Formats: sequence, C-alpha cells, structure tokens
Amino acid sequence: MLTLDIDIDSAWPEDTDWAVLASRAAQAAANLVPELGHPRIEVSLIFTGDAEIRQLNHAWRGKDQATNVLSFPMLERGDLLALVHDGPPVLLGDIALACETCGREAHTKRVSVADHAAHLIIHGLLHLAGHDHERSPDDAEAMEALEIKALASLGIADPYAPGPHEGGQD
Repeated sequence: MLTLDIDIDSAWPEDTDWAVLASRAAQAAANLVPELGHPRIEVSLIFTGDAEIRQLNHAWRGKDQATNVLSFPMLERGDLLALVHDGPPVLLGDIALACETCGREAHTKRVSVADHAAHLIIHGLLHLAGHDHERSPDDAEAMEALEIKALASLGIADPYAPGPHEGGQD
C-alpha cells in the first residue's frame, strides 16, 4: 500500500480524523487502480487553506485563485507502471486540499466536508496515477467512473448524480 505523508493545517475542523479519512480514501482508490497500491509509492498530502492553495495555483498553473484540490505528479504513468517491487521509496507526487473551498463546496452540494474531502483525495490520487479528466470527454467519464466506485466502497454517494448535491469537479 502506498505511504501517505500527511500535514494538516489548523484551519481544518478537529471533529474529523483527517489522516484516517485520507488512508481510507487512498485504499479505496488503490483497490480500483492497483498501481496506487505499489509498496514503494509515497504521496505527500497537505490539508491547507485557500491562501496557500491560491499561491500554489498561481505559481504552478498561472491561476491567481483558490481551488479545491491541486495535484503535482512526480512520475509519468509509464514510470509508475514500470516500478519494480524492490528498491527505495518513490514519491508519486503531492496533493493539496483547501479547507475553505472544500467547506463551501460541501455546503453547496449538501454533503459533509469529510465526504467531499474523501472525493478530492481520490480525485487527486487518480491524477497522480496519470488519469486526467481534461484530456477528453472519454477520459473524464472514465475518471468519474473510478471516483464513483471508490466513493461507493466508502459508503459515499455519487457526487456527479443529479440530486440535492450538484455534481462536478474542478
């Protein structure tokens, strides 16, 4: 199973064990995308605030605004798939979640912040594994299907289904 290096900003509510939630979300993603379960893989995950996300988004993507989640892959998909089991740990990449944006989106979608954060973690992990919803409609559909299955395994409803929460990501 991949190793998560987790840093949690004090802005995140203390009523949830974010490290446990992240581990459960990572396991759900790895159950569907086996390369995420590679024993040498490490992922840095920061639960931060909108100000830091905005700075990262501006520096790395040229967008001067906060967003819900950012993923920074360190390996190409082919390199991930070619990893052998023996050897030192390998950083797959970094994921950053923004507390305030996550909270606003959860409120709008009428879901818990924890459920929305689990979705964003799975979404970020899929990006690190080489999935990209922005390449094509088919890729977006395939990525959403993986997210829906992973979330269902955690007992979390389909975030893209019409209903009290309006779907959509990024």
